[in-house]
Amino acid sequence: MKAPFPKIKTAIVPIGLDKDDSSALAMAKALAGEVVLVGVVTVHNDEMVSAGARAARSVRKRLMELSEGPQVRFKSSIIVSETPWVDLQNLILHEKPELLVVAWKNGILTIDIPVVEVLSNIHVNVLVVGGRKPNNFDKTLVAVRGGPHAELALKVAISMKPAQLDVLHISIASAQNDAPFKGYKRILSQLPQVNPRSIVTDDVSKTLFQEAENYDLVILGTTASGSFGGPTIGPVAEHLLRDSKATVLVTKIYQETTQEVFDESSGSRAISVLVDKWFAENTYHSKEFANLDRLMELKNASKLKISLAMPALNEEKTVGKVITTIKTALMDEVPLLDEMVLIDSNSSDHTREIAEDLGVKTYIHQDLLPDLGARTGKGEALWKSLLVTSGDVIAWIDTDIVNIRPHFVYGIIGPLLLNPAIQFVKGFYRRPLKVGSKIQAGSGGRVTELTARPLLNLFYPELSGVIQPLAGEYAGRREILENAIFYSGYGVETGLLIDIFEKCGLTAIAQVDLLERIHHNQELEALSKMSFAIIQTVLHKLETRYERSIIEDVNKTMKLIRYANGEYFLDVEEIAEKHRPPMVTIPEYQEKHKK
Repeated sequence: MKAPFPKIKTAIVPIGLDKDDSSALAMAKALAGEVVLVGVVTVHNDEMVSAGARAARSVRKRLMELSEGPQVRFKSSIIVSETPWVDLQNLILHEKPELLVVAWKNGILTIDIPVVEVLSNIHVNVLVVGGRKPNNFDKTLVAVRGGPHAELALKVAISMKPAQLDVLHISIASAQNDAPFKGYKRILSQLPQVNPRSIVTDDVSKTLFQEAENYDLVILGTTASGSFGGPTIGPVAEHLLRDSKATVLVTKIYQETTQEVFDESSGSRAISVLVDKWFAENTYHSKEFANLDRLMELKNASKLKISLAMPALNEEKTVGKVITTIKTALMDEVPLLDEMVLIDSNSSDHTREIAEDLGVKTYIHQDLLPDLGARTGKGEALWKSLLVTSGDVIAWIDTDIVNIRPHFVYGIIGPLLLNPAIQFVKGFYRRPLKVGSKIQAGSGGRVTELTARPLLNLFYPELSGVIQPLAGEYAGRREILENAIFYSGYGVETGLLIDIFEKCGLTAIAQVDLLERIHHNQELEALSKMSFAIIQTVLHKLETRYERSIIEDVNKTMKLIRYANGEYFLDVEEIAEKHRPPMVTIPEYQEKHKK
């Protein structure tokens, strides 16, 4: 099973003479792949710095005792200083850890540095550990209001993998505005291991302290102001650190500015937690599924039938190699695929003849379901492929792939066989761009980066972790695909992704690294048309969400700028991105598939 998040690479734990800092070490080891111990000795104003030599030897001995095992290493030089925090900051800037974990004791850190000094001037995320020494975290409580430190609190809690994880929102009865928590409501419902709770009270500190009695671990964000005259860590956190019977973690996230903004924008931090978690858990590599015998075992155990449909339009140069490569590896040698079909868009070259000669069933999509009218477009071909295939899983790949390999197919099928919860799998890859005679590695996918991903980040931020939403290699379960809306043209990939997300949630989607894909790059004008269709698709989805019209039909014509005979002129082309209803509603489909 994949980890909920990429594990924190490095955490720094300052170690002093006080043995109570062992709780900070235990927490760091639970969260980070590598823990760096730093010895700290504070010399007070009335002492000579050299007087710290004896203490430094004792701390060094502690470091050696605590650094057993490959996970923990220690800095051989001990910080002995009247201003140890300054030296520790310099070390942090050099080591660049992702986390600083410190132990709290009566308002002072166990390394004899005031808490406010650390929290007011940091260049790293901080965890302050207090309360009972860590034992187990079976029951964990995260208290959030939606401020900037809640992201780290939630991420830490999920990484601990507790048996019970409650996220508690405590709102003040007299508060007029509870905007900071609004962005979290949508996100928490998409984290199945989280149990959201809400309480309204006039005494936050008392209420949270009473709730903490029922948990092993309590995590909350600090409210440190960043000025020495303000609260050191916040009265609520200080109360818990001082008196709670639970282990208490107080989080402080590093920000470029120390000013904390508590508004609805803090919901974006909650979304980053959700997307980070999804990216770590649901991103695969095609090489994970290279053992085809193992894939066959999974297929036979699940009793699934798998179809591959290949849309095509004038691809005689590449279609033969695509079919031969996949058919040989995944039908003849290993029967992973039960059928292959070509869905042709009425090619004028020899695409269909090549496919038929290679033994692949071939259909002209304009001839299918004639009563519904014939539309052009790849999306129309994909929609109608549901009618002529019989598999429980349907995979699609484009037929213009120059560097075709079997992993383009088994890579997108693998997650569906491995995890029954996954409904839809997108491929992604590096796309070289050919400019003249030169190849620019990774410069392809211009519409993806300039149109599709910015739109998804803006309107569907949960999908911001999808690397290539427009990739032509993807697969899904028939049950979800037959209930999805298909856009007929360039918007088909974007529309499917959004539709499945809205119906099934983010965790039902996965993505697979297919390495590198080489195909024919399109001219700029074609890319402009593609962008126009994709924008229409997203706006149409937003119209459905908000139940109001955003664009009129008149806006679905595109003015193309032409140049000829030394003059510029305008040419108007209709690019109306129409959509088809769920295939399961079509009578011919119902009859064929006995719905």
